[in-house]
Amino acid sequence: MPLPFLTADRAFDTTDDVALPYDDRDRWRRPYRPGPWRVGAAAVLLLLASFVLFSSVIIAATATPASAATVFGFALVIVAGALRLLRMGVWVSARGCRHVAFVSTRTTPWDQIAAVRTVQQPVRWLGLPRTVQGQALVMNRRGRSSDGPTPLLTSHNADFLGRDPLAFDRAADTVEAWADEYGRA
Repeated sequence: MPLPFLTADRAFDTTDDVALPYDDRDRWRRPYRPGPWRVGAAAVLLLLASFVLFSSVIIAATATPASAATVFGFALVIVAGALRLLRMGVWVSARGCRHVAFVSTRTTPWDQIAAVRTVQQPVRWLGLPRTVQGQALVMNRRGRSSDGPTPLLTSHNADFLGRDPLAFDRAADTVEAWADEYGRA
């Protein structure tokens, strides 16, 4: 029995990874599941937050309320960071393509996107400065040739490292299909 509340891509739980015809295409959706590195890091952060929350209860019972509130605020920052980490990635809808980073979100309407394609290039390993040879899904914007292509997904980011290589291919193909469908307008 599938549990649709566990995945961010409820519409893509079918065997052929296509959206169901009754799905609302105006809703923002991630066309792939969060990867094991991303989910693992968020789980570790939430575990740390639980210890910090427990310590804030102990501090509230033994020390000043101001110090307990400070520790509680720190725990809330950790929880917010873990949730933001889970939201990171590429989201698509009929309105455009949204690239969510840890501290920023950039939404590009489909009519401003010239091309979305997969290229072989050096990519960052888990977002760290170390680069390895891999694949990247890049987006070229209309009228911005000096900026160069913007990488949306890579085969070595937290969503696809350690997964079947076909998972990256399916996600890239899905984003490219959305760009082809809505970029023609």
